Amino acid sequence: MGRRGARMPRQRDTQHTPLSNDLLCGMASGFAVSGSGAPPRLRASGGGLADNGSSRHVRVRSSGGSAIADAKSGQEPRDRDAQGLGFDTAVSSTSKNHTVDSVSSFQTWDDDNVCDGNTSPRSMPGSQEGNNVSPKLVVFSGGTAFNSIAGKLMKFTTSVSHILPVSDDGGSTAEIVRVLGGPAVGDIRSRCLRLADDSDSEARAVRRLLGHRLPTDDGEEAKREWYSIVEGCHPLWDGVSEPYKHTIRAFLVYFHSQILRHVTQMFDFRNGSVGNFFFAGARLFFRSLDAAIFLFARVARIPEGSQVLPAIQTEERITLGAELEDGTFLRGQNEISHPTVEGKKDQASVVDKLCDGPVLPSPIQRVFYMSSEGTNREHEVFLPANRMALSELERADTIIYGMGSLYTSICPSLILDGMGEVIASRTVPKILILNGRHDRETSACRLHDGPMRATDVAQAVVDALNRQYAGNSRSLDNPTSAYITAMLVPRGGFIPVDMQGIEQLGVGMVLEVESVRDGDGDVLFDPEALVQAIDDVMAKQNQELQM
Repeated sequence: MGRRGARMPRQRDTQHTPLSNDLLCGMASGFAVSGSGAPPRLRASGGGLADNGSSRHVRVRSSGGSAIADAKSGQEPRDRDAQGLGFDTAVSSTSKNHTVDSVSSFQTWDDDNVCDGNTSPRSMPGSQEGNNVSPKLVVFSGGTAFNSIAGKLMKFTTSVSHILPVSDDGGSTAEIVRVLGGPAVGDIRSRCLRLADDSDSEARAVRRLLGHRLPTDDGEEAKREWYSIVEGCHPLWDGVSEPYKHTIRAFLVYFHSQILRHVTQMFDFRNGSVGNFFFAGARLFFRSLDAAIFLFARVARIPEGSQVLPAIQTEERITLGAELEDGTFLRGQNEISHPTVEGKKDQASVVDKLCDGPVLPSPIQRVFYMSSEGTNREHEVFLPANRMALSELERADTIIYGMGSLYTSICPSLILDGMGEVIASRTVPKILILNGRHDRETSACRLHDGPMRATDVAQAVVDALNRQYAGNSRSLDNPTSAYITAMLVPRGGFIPVDMQGIEQLGVGMVLEVESVRDGDGDVLFDPEALVQAIDDVMAKQNQELQM
């Protein structure tokens, strides 16, 4: 499983081929769970996913009406490292109208200026007819806010790498880390599930199983349901074939056996995620987060070309800290973004970063990593970025900073050694996507009274990539334009957008994108309009780079 995979021939069927029965049965039967500490050996035979060879036609127009790209898109097979996730797919979507405003000219686009009716994984501007390659995107995000867009991006391009932090210490992830240690897998599991195949009944059944959460309030009820699942008799197994069932259940059993080995730690199953338990069992078995991601991607049939990468390669617990403007230090992502309310600490943690809670005592100045027992700056540790993530950035055609909590979802991946250097060296579109509303982290600003503005968000991203507060030996001094070339904002969003200030930062393009409101009245991007806006930025800025 850990060796570099051989190049697989491109196949022209339109179905995802699941793991072979031999491979699944080999995984399921290749070990017997015991009470010993050493993980058993895994025996597996080969199997693979088929590539979708479809391609479609797309035409994109610039604000001046000239054709930017008018070509077919396709994806050639590539060698993939077994530790990464590389699966190809191509599906169709329908584009929506959106409004585009640039810093220099606030022009509203109408139906005649928007992409033709059938959108597809598009070719890079300037590519030659008959030899087109889908653009490669790298996205920084957390595990929740960007999920609504992740699936739509697969309809735009066959190659997207998602870089996510592993410092979450809330929800059921916190309980796994407390008892078993290791990096947090909740955000990675969430993104993998969003990218998972749902094209047939079994794929939907697997997705439903791995996305299931145990009861929140009653610990005994949660434990009973977990035992029913791990014993293989829960209705959630309906529709899951025996090879898949044996494979998934084997790693759930292994996870459970590891819990039982920790006799001094009682595990709280409330609000537990079955997907998190499977992930943790695979990581512990392989002693590798990368291998666990690879297995999860195969079981969930994530399409080829879609990768989910941890920002840090580690098997250790990762602790995020925050330094506030008044010199106060906060320890742990949960304490920074959504602390437990007094009187509810004995309840299962249901994470909601947008819920109303206690305000920060002072604006956040920066976030950093600290030792597992650390409490302040003296315990700061400087961690290198995942080498595979850096490699993907070096090959990216566009870099995207997605929606999500600024200081606990986006910045934790940006402050790592190597991130700023690689991103600044790339001459490609670099897009910052602004949230539709404030949360606890952006509700106060260290530069002025009141909540953060769009310019403050951009400055926070730049400071993180420059490692502004890490000391002279580690800090960079790159301008905003080295990291951000465009900004996408939702129409009607609650975060103020200072166009003059953004222009002074050197951000060359700002686009306002159609939005929708959820049941609570919060402003969210229209997913199809946002993907179309990303396409527009790429077309315009790549054309400018070629001039």
